[in-house]
Amino acid sequence: MPSTPFKVIVVGGGPVGLIAAHALSHAGIEFVVLERRESVVLDQGASLVIGPPTLRVLHQLGLLDQLMAIGGQVNTSLTFTQQGHAFRDSNCFQILQKNHGTTPVAFHRAHLIQTLYDELPEKAKSEYLVNKQVSDIESHDTGVRVTCADGTSYEGSMVIGADGVHSKTRQVMRRLALAADPARAWDAENPFTAAYKCAWCSFPRRTEVGDTTETQNKDHSVMYLSGRERGWIFLYERLPQPTTERIHYTPEDIEAMAERFAEYPITETLRVKDVYAERFTAGMANLEEGILEHWGWGRIALVGDACHKYTPNAGLGLNNGIQDVVVLCNGLHKALQSATEAPLDTATLGRVFEEYQTERAAPIHQDAKRSAQLTRLHAWANTFYYVMARYILSWGVIEGLLLNYQAASKIKQGPVFKYISATEPFTGTVKWDHPLDGQAG
Repeated sequence: MPSTPFKVIVVGGGPVGLIAAHALSHAGIEFVVLERRESVVLDQGASLVIGPPTLRVLHQLGLLDQLMAIGGQVNTSLTFTQQGHAFRDSNCFQILQKNHGTTPVAFHRAHLIQTLYDELPEKAKSEYLVNKQVSDIESHDTGVRVTCADGTSYEGSMVIGADGVHSKTRQVMRRLALAADPARAWDAENPFTAAYKCAWCSFPRRTEVGDTTETQNKDHSVMYLSGRERGWIFLYERLPQPTTERIHYTPEDIEAMAERFAEYPITETLRVKDVYAERFTAGMANLEEGILEHWGWGRIALVGDACHKYTPNAGLGLNNGIQDVVVLCNGLHKALQSATEAPLDTATLGRVFEEYQTERAAPIHQDAKRSAQLTRLHAWANTFYYVMARYILSWGVIEGLLLNYQAASKIKQGPVFKYISATEPFTGTVKWDHPLDGQAG
């Protein structure tokens, strides 16, 4: 490796940024995390679901046992109409367990973030800085400088933008790319479009850990999920018109949305109004969708929602953000291992970024399509989606074929860290494309 230290500035200290911190720490790469919020954890979000491929990555990072202690394995799935008729009792999670050795695990967002932070090495914790709202980024031939709103600045070798759907890193990267070549084609300033909005809340757990339900209706749907300590509901509603504008919803907007869904069933005995009345936290946002053409420029690379955004019905957003980190850090580690005396130049980093985006392109597009379809199936977006959701996909034989063949072939491809040794935590009838055999490299 080169004698001059290579340092990564991670913008955004949410789940993906924290995974980047763990990955860089394991790789022996210096870093700093800049988080704009005033605290590591703010109890503002709802649940996050992590699937089997990503659970293997967390095992590599030494986090699986700690996270399983706070998460709830998902194991049942029931689907209702608005009138309370249960028309689908799925065994999808039993199939996932058989095929891949585990089911997805649900976490309360704040609990997940707290555990990811707590499990950082002490030295790494000292490099996680709060109240650091990024105002500008400079990217030049030999390094980067990130300036924050409080006047502080940080120098390093590259930036990883893990700062979400409204990424400041993405905005600055676009400005720099167009300043360097105003004639080049680039992603729009507002690159994602929302066709649906979602209100959510968390509340004390009311049913067995791992219970999930869907309630489907024309242009509306509800998802219910029961975790270890809390439950969550997600209320989906189609927007009158798709929009690229960011909308800030008020508490009154959330209340009105909850009232429209008040009588929707979430179990045989519970309705939305029953759990909303017990809420701990609640929120509401438009659900942007889209994939950028450009994930990197100069010494800046984007991961997660900063470069691809899905609706959350399929629970694939965080999983893909973490898998972005895996592939990008594999590329950085390999390039640094191959380097001699000089630090990585911009051209070398450009090749790392290009290989990262190329490797991630197919699974990102597949999961974006799957997420979009599931949202529209749940909300009966048109006659085709209604027939598919209500009659075709509710047939267990069809679901089994899709999970055993189509889904399994994608799940088994999940990337792993090439530089972290670990034994395989999950084994099923479907073999992983990248087995963990206790050897790194």
